[in-house]
Parts: sequence; structure tokens; C-alpha cells
Amino acid sequence: MSINQRQIGPFNLSAVVLGCMNLNHAYGVAPPEEEAGRLLNHALDLGVNMLDTAALYGFNKNEALLAKYVGHRRNEYTLASKCVLDVYDGERGLNGHPDAIAGTLDRALNRLNTDHIDLYYLHRLDKNVPIEESIGALVRAKEAGKISHIGLSEMSAATIRRAHGVHPIAMVQSEYSPCVHNPEIAVLDTCHELGIGFLAFSPTVRGFLADAVHDDDFVKGDIRAAMPRFVEPNLSHNLKAAERFNLLATDLNLPPAQLSIAWVLAQRPFIGALPGTRSIAHLEENVGAASVALSDETINEIAQIFSGDAIRGPRYSAAMQTHIDTEIFEDEELA
Repeated sequence: MSINQRQIGPFNLSAVVLGCMNLNHAYGVAPPEEEAGRLLNHALDLGVNMLDTAALYGFNKNEALLAKYVGHRRNEYTLASKCVLDVYDGERGLNGHPDAIAGTLDRALNRLNTDHIDLYYLHRLDKNVPIEESIGALVRAKEAGKISHIGLSEMSAATIRRAHGVHPIAMVQSEYSPCVHNPEIAVLDTCHELGIGFLAFSPTVRGFLADAVHDDDFVKGDIRAAMPRFVEPNLSHNLKAAERFNLLATDLNLPPAQLSIAWVLAQRPFIGALPGTRSIAHLEENVGAASVALSDETINEIAQIFSGDAIRGPRYSAAMQTHIDTEIFEDEELA
């Protein structure tokens, strides 16, 4: 089976790919390993042809999960993983020094049971290390045949240009959705100019535009509990916009998540959507968004729903924001 595909940077990708983080990490109790494995295989059966993991996800468990359950189908998908954020002495840490990157990569190759990763990202910017030095480590990894392409995650246009000056960047990923527009400040134009692909992670706003967030009673381990826009006093206000969005989705006979992902795909031809899910039914909905064409009227209605202060509260906690290099709006709230 195949789904609508796009040329995204150097890759011919399904317009919707799969972020694997929440199969081990970030949103509370992870599903049983066998269920996660079934979802990964079903994604490939549907025609999804990129799987996105990282050293940090599940504290190194996510890469091993992919190796165990879809390693035998390696020729069916582009494998993407990430470094800089990793587990150091049992704790989450950020280290963009070349030796740390090299170590993370070698451990990742071992966990993934492969000698080669197709797309390897700097997961976040280590502001204590010049981006040129971090990119240099990936250039050497490419020369050694360990990776094919270099990517950046949550980085500004200025950083992207500096990195691209060392070696062509294949892909940038950042949060982008109907109510998170930071890449529109400068990153999307920069990617277009330089021929870099763009993947929008959290295109349903961590479930907020998938009708999956109704209160802030999150289970232990859910990262949304530390994100100001997902907790009171902001959440009740923000849910009013989500309700309007849900009504629009109903009028269009679309699941809200599908409408949100279709909006992302409508913005630029070089953008792909990078949602994650633990549900096969939701996976099928997400993939179906690749076939949804939105009218200009619908896109304008979505803009109206999220205009002004429809969404209150920072995207990240103060601690998490220190690792984010993406541009911010003049009136944007920061923790």
C-alpha cells in the first residue's frame, strides 16, 4: 500500500511519517512492547516510509524497539534518529561536543542493530558548543559511512544557515501546527531557499487538536503536565479554541487530528507531518490526512479560530525552553 508522497529535502517520503517517541516515552505509561511492535509494522503496511526515533526516547529503549520489531523491514523505510540529547550517567543530558556525538551515534548503531542511519539530527542546540563543531562531528560520521544525511531539530534560521555553511542540511524538524506558528517567522523561508526539507512534529499539538486533552489531570510521566499551556489557568481558556476547531472538523466530516495534519500539509509542498500515536485507529486517521485537500475557506476559518490570544501559555517550561533555538514572536509568552 502507498500513501501520497512528497519530495521533502532529498527524500521521497510519505506525506505523513511516524514519530516513535510516545511508544516508550513522554506521555505516561508506555504501551506493552508487543502492541508498539504491531503499530510499527502496521505503519509500514500503510505505506509510511520514515520512522523517527532518538537516543533519548525511552532512555535509549526506543531505538532498540525499532530494531526488534521492524529491523527485518529496514529496506522499507528511511531511518531517522538523533543525538546531543542523551542519557549520561543515568540522567537526561545535553551535550553537543563532537566526542559526545560520536559516542551517542555508536551506541545508537548498536541498539538499532545497523551500521548505518539514513538521517541523523542534532536533537537540540547545545549553546555551549559552536554549531560548526557539532556539525563537524556529523560530517566525519558521514565520511565514515555511519550516516547519510544531517538534520536539525528546533533550531533558528540563523543556526540553520551556519550549519548549512559547514555541510548541506537535509532536514529540519520543529513543532508546527494550526496553533504553533514559530517556523513561519523565518525557518520555512530559509528551508525553501536552501532546499531543505521540513517535518512538522506535534502537528496535533500533543493531542490537543486530536480531542485528547480535556483537563490537566495527566498521569505521572506525561510531559504536558510541565507545559504551561496544558495546565490551569491556561488550559480552560485554550480548550475553547479546541472546541471551535472540533466543531469545524465535525462540519467537514473529518476527525480533528486529520484536520490538523491536513492543515500542516497545506502550508508548503516541502513540508511533511510527523505525528506520533499509540493507537492503530489513530495511526490510520493520521495517514489518511495525506489525502485530504482543504479549501482556502477552511484554512481561513482555522486562522480565525487561533487568532489573537486564543492560545495562552508558553509552549515549554522554563527549563525546556533553554534548549530551544527556534525564533519566538514578539508577544509570545515564555515561562
